[in-house]
Amino acid sequence: MPNALAYLMLAIWPVVTWQLYRKLPPGQALIWAILAGYLVLPPVARFDLPAVPDMDKYSIPSLMSAVCVVLVVHRRLEFLPQNWLGRLLMAAYVLGPFGTVLTNTDPILFKEGQIDGMKLYDSFSAVANQMIWLMPMFLGRQFLGSPEGMQALARALVLGGLAYAVPMLVEVQVSPQLNIWIYGFFQHDFFQTIRYGGYRPVVFLPHGLWVAFFTLMCLMSSVILFRAARAEARPKALIIVGFLGLMLLVCKSAGVLAYALFFVPLLLVAGARVQIIVAALVAGIVVVYPLLRGLHVVPLDQIVDVATSISPERGQSLFFRIDNEEILLARAEQRPVFGWGGFNRNFTHDPVTGETLNIADGAWIILLGIYGWIGYLADFGLTALPLWLLGREALIGRKADLSPLTAGMALILAASMLDFLPNATQVPLTWLLVGALLGEAERLRALRKARGVEQWRAGLHGGRISKTVI
Repeated sequence: MPNALAYLMLAIWPVVTWQLYRKLPPGQALIWAILAGYLVLPPVARFDLPAVPDMDKYSIPSLMSAVCVVLVVHRRLEFLPQNWLGRLLMAAYVLGPFGTVLTNTDPILFKEGQIDGMKLYDSFSAVANQMIWLMPMFLGRQFLGSPEGMQALARALVLGGLAYAVPMLVEVQVSPQLNIWIYGFFQHDFFQTIRYGGYRPVVFLPHGLWVAFFTLMCLMSSVILFRAARAEARPKALIIVGFLGLMLLVCKSAGVLAYALFFVPLLLVAGARVQIIVAALVAGIVVVYPLLRGLHVVPLDQIVDVATSISPERGQSLFFRIDNEEILLARAEQRPVFGWGGFNRNFTHDPVTGETLNIADGAWIILLGIYGWIGYLADFGLTALPLWLLGREALIGRKADLSPLTAGMALILAASMLDFLPNATQVPLTWLLVGALLGEAERLRALRKARGVEQWRAGLHGGRISKTVI
C-alpha cells in the first residue's frame, strides 16, 4: 500500500504546477508539469473521489495545467483541431463511452457470481476521464506547435533522461527498490525486473518497459539535438548520445533496442522529408494492425521462431502473449463496434468462479476489447493524425518549411505507436507530443495556404499590369 508520502506528493503537485506556470513560459511550464510528474510521482497511488475520475500521477498534472492556463496565463483553452477528421475522431474518443455503456447493460453470469452490467453513471465518468486524458494534447497543440516547441520538448527529454539515469543506475546495482524505500510499495511483479542475470530499473514508473521506452525517447531526442547542434557543440552532444545509448542497454529490453536500431540511424542520416514520411507509414501500419491480425496475415509463427532463436525465455513469453491476444481478439469480435466495457468484461472468465483467464499487454487489444472499433480508431487515429498531416505537408509542401526538429519528434511518436502493439505505454507525455506535432502540422498547412494566396494575388496583379500596358 502507498504510504503517506505518496499521497502527500500527489497532494502538493498542484502547488508545484502552479509555481511552474508562474515562473516559466507556458510551453516550458507545460512540459515540466507533465514530464516531471510522470517521472517522480508515485504510480498506482490515487485519490478515489466520488463522482470524478481518479486523481493520480497522470490526471493531476494534466488537469492542473489546464487550470493554470486559465488562471495564471490568462488564456482560453483551445480544444478543437482545425482538421475535420481530427474533430470527428475527438468526438468519437470523448463520446464513444456512451455507446459502450448502452450496449453493455447486461450482466455476465457465472455459477458463483456475476459481473454487473454497466450503468449510465459509468459513461459520464468515462467521458470526464477521456477529456482529462486528452488535456496534454489540447495544451501541447496550443503552446508547443512550432519548431521552437519541438526543441523545448527534445531538450526537456534529454535533461529528464540524464537526471533519471542516477536512480536507474542505483536500481541496476541494488534491484528496483526506490519505489519501496520512498513510497512504501512495489508497483508490479518483482520477478519481471530480473533480466539477463541482473535487474532492469523501474524507479517510479509502472514497469521496467516504461523506463526503457522513456530512455529511448531521451536517446532519440539527444540524436535530434546532436544533428541540429553547431560544430563546436557537437562533441558534448555526442557524449550525451553515447551515455543515453548505454542507459538504453542498462534497461535490458530487447524490443526497445530493436526500435533504436531502426529509428536512430534514420535520425542520423535521413532528411526531414524522409523521416516524416516514414513516421506516417509506421503510423498507418500500426492503425491497421488489428485488421491484419484478424485476417491472419501477420506471420506470428515466424516472429515467435525468431524470438526463440535469440532467447528461448523471450520466445516463450512472446508465444504466451500472442496466444492471449488471439483469445481476446476473438472475444472482441463478439462486440466489435463499442466493445465490452470495463470491469474486466473484455476478458474471458472461468464459467464457475468468474476468475479472469487472460492478461492483456498491448494497448491495441485493450482498447479494442473495452471500447471496440469506435474507441480503438478514435484513440489510435488521433495519435496518428499529426503524422499523417505532416506526411501530407512533406509530400506537397516546401521542403524548406520542414524542421529537422519536427521530423525527429515525429519519429519518436511513430516509435511510441509501434510500442502500443506489445505494450500499453500510452501516457500523458505521448499525448503532449501528439498535440505539439498536431499544432505544427496545422501551422505548416496555414503557411502553405497563405503562400498560395499570395502567389495567386501576385499572378492576378501581374495580369492586370500586362493588360494595362497592352
